Amino acid sequence: MKRELLSGNEAIARGAYEAGITFASAYPGTPSTEILENMIRYKDDIHCQWGTNEKTAFEEAMGATFTGARVLVAMKHVGLNVAADPLFSSSYLGADGGFVIVSADDPGMHSSQNEQDNRNYAIAAKIPVLEPSDSQEAKDFVVEGIKISEKFNTPVMLRSSTRVSHSRSAVEPGERETPPEIHYEKDFQKTMLLPVIARKKHIIVEERQKKIKEFSDTFKYNYIIEGKTRIGILASGIAFQNGKEVFKDDWFLKVAMPYPFPEELYKEFAEKVDKIYVLEENDPIMENFARLITPDKEIIGKDFFPLTGEMTEDVILNKLGKKDLTPEFDTNSIPKRPPSLCPGCPHTATFHNLNIQKVTVTGDIGCYTLGGLPPLNAMDTTIDMGASITAMLGMEKAMAKAGKKLKQAAVIGDSTFFHSGITGLLDLIYNDSKGTVIILDNSITAMTGHQDNPGTGKTLMGDDAPVVDILKLVRDGLGIEHSFEIDGYDVKGIRALLREELKREKLSVIVVKRVCALLFKKPNWSPTVVDPEKCIKCNLCLKLGCPAITSKDGKAFIVSSLCTGCSVCIQVCPHDAMNHANEGGMHIKDTNLADFFKGEK
Repeated sequence: MKRELLSGNEAIARGAYEAGITFASAYPGTPSTEILENMIRYKDDIHCQWGTNEKTAFEEAMGATFTGARVLVAMKHVGLNVAADPLFSSSYLGADGGFVIVSADDPGMHSSQNEQDNRNYAIAAKIPVLEPSDSQEAKDFVVEGIKISEKFNTPVMLRSSTRVSHSRSAVEPGERETPPEIHYEKDFQKTMLLPVIARKKHIIVEERQKKIKEFSDTFKYNYIIEGKTRIGILASGIAFQNGKEVFKDDWFLKVAMPYPFPEELYKEFAEKVDKIYVLEENDPIMENFARLITPDKEIIGKDFFPLTGEMTEDVILNKLGKKDLTPEFDTNSIPKRPPSLCPGCPHTATFHNLNIQKVTVTGDIGCYTLGGLPPLNAMDTTIDMGASITAMLGMEKAMAKAGKKLKQAAVIGDSTFFHSGITGLLDLIYNDSKGTVIILDNSITAMTGHQDNPGTGKTLMGDDAPVVDILKLVRDGLGIEHSFEIDGYDVKGIRALLREELKREKLSVIVVKRVCALLFKKPNWSPTVVDPEKCIKCNLCLKLGCPAITSKDGKAFIVSSLCTGCSVCIQVCPHDAMNHANEGGMHIKDTNLADFFKGEK
């Protein structure tokens, strides 16, 4: 077959096809999102679906393995925290069909709240981990992972990283393997993790580890590259590629399976060199094994190379004294462009009003997290998915115990609410919270690139699906009496509703509904313009943080090519200096929410 230029995520999707996988699930999260998005190319052979969170996606894959299907589940590194419970159970349960768990780690935290190294999870769960260093290996390791999984009856982790996931390199496509026949037979001893059964399975897991450790020494993707010096480089993942650019004449032990570590192969490698540099991103996993096996060998690892960030070629050269990472030009001369909500973002009006009313806001994970940045300054906390609701409850109860009270609200997006907000809301009901929960429903999973969710009416494979109405779920399903829905562009309406609900001594929920601006389609769209005669330079519109609003000669100015005509700035301006450029613009007072949504998507 003709070679193709694929990203690591595209290659993993291709590998799933070639491996004979028939079921794949995931929750979108950078840098893993594109794996499932690309896998739907093969939807005739692979059933693909989004889970509402990583735990459900993992458990769905587990269920598929009980039928003997070959499966893959994918998530970003913090997503595995959510799926940790079934992860550890899966190690004991094994895999009837092959089972590959893709963890896309994010060294450098390009789009994440932490920088954890999920090889630690593989060690704790006692499952093998494969670590590709380019797109070809990303594809091949899915196939190899299925083989290892079926041979040893174990789940296999494939640890990707941001650079492997998003970089492109040449890939040689292969043919699809014939999937095994699907079957299910009731087997109490095999699929029930009661303590009496789990104790026996733990013994099996430990025996399995010994066999996989022996396998690691002969695994063809763990190999030694001869050098011309007495310096050795122990490397894995993308750090191997970057190391090859620096240590051109030295010995390499290229490790594709860092756990179980190939002990005998490492000993053979160590005998040939006097000094070993360990190149791995984040934690000293291989380094620790190397130090235990050869305590007398000079090993240079995280005591020399940084523990945080990416192991790039520049970082390696800098630590070796061969490159200065100081910028060659003055970065202060570059205009500061902090990240901001998009022009026309339906969350802007909510954050603007929260800022005005001086509310303590517990926030969540999504593009709306940007509401915490200047000039909106309307978010106090960000912890993890769903934590806005539960953190608010904790703060409320702690303050109440001390005889104090905060003016509080929790802000969460629709996809995040489905992911892990519903259970938190149950806690608020159960523990008699007096707080206000604001659900920003933009009808899509926006931050990761517009993936469908239970509120969009579509599945990953493009099939129609029931739409979960959040207001009905909250009001009718959970019985929260004070539940409201309002248009995300209705600035004054949101302000009045917030003012009322923040005073209420009972739990309330406000669903702020408006489709994401990047999905918006309206035939009569009209940008906003500023009447310079009426503008008095009060700068209230600039406090919205909208990228389409700037200043010219000290007065507000709208960049028409960016403006969506959302009308939020028109409503905020106290001097009627803003209006639509022509007829047909959005006028909240002349519309109702139901009519306004017709034909938007």
